[in-house]
Amino acid sequence: MSAPDGTPVGAERSIGQLVAAATTEMSALVHDEIALAKAQLKQDVKRGAVSGGAFSAAGAVLIFSLPMLSFALAYGIRTWSDWNLAICFLLSFAANVLVAAVLALIGLLFAKKAKKGQGPQKVAASMKETAGVLQNAKPHPRPEPVEDAVKAVARSSS
Repeated sequence: MSAPDGTPVGAERSIGQLVAAATTEMSALVHDEIALAKAQLKQDVKRGAVSGGAFSAAGAVLIFSLPMLSFALAYGIRTWSDWNLAICFLLSFAANVLVAAVLALIGLLFAKKAKKGQGPQKVAASMKETAGVLQNAKPHPRPEPVEDAVKAVARSSS
């Protein structure tokens, strides 16, 4: 096995190699978090588009179907019952309003989901947390090189 920079695992690496490896890994982490933010933003945009489409459909149904469907439904109710024609037209209008209300509720549901989805904000907070942890990280103390230790022992025994 080897480390990301190609050196064998367990081999001593210089500080420069360690810094280069850390920089490479941090760069990869930042790129991955940016890609995650883009994916979450794309999902939020899709939800917003579905919401807008549902609201548009509700408006189109209400506007374009009222004349045609109102007459057809009113005369259909009149045919099945002996009610006054005015009551039949009111029932027809109420049915169209009910369909538009259902479509508006669907649009409202998707709008709430799009508003809840705060993906990029979560990723930004995660990136700030990662940067804060890295700024506060302190390097582990390194043991003295063997040559210095041998010289110190040689001096103390003489």
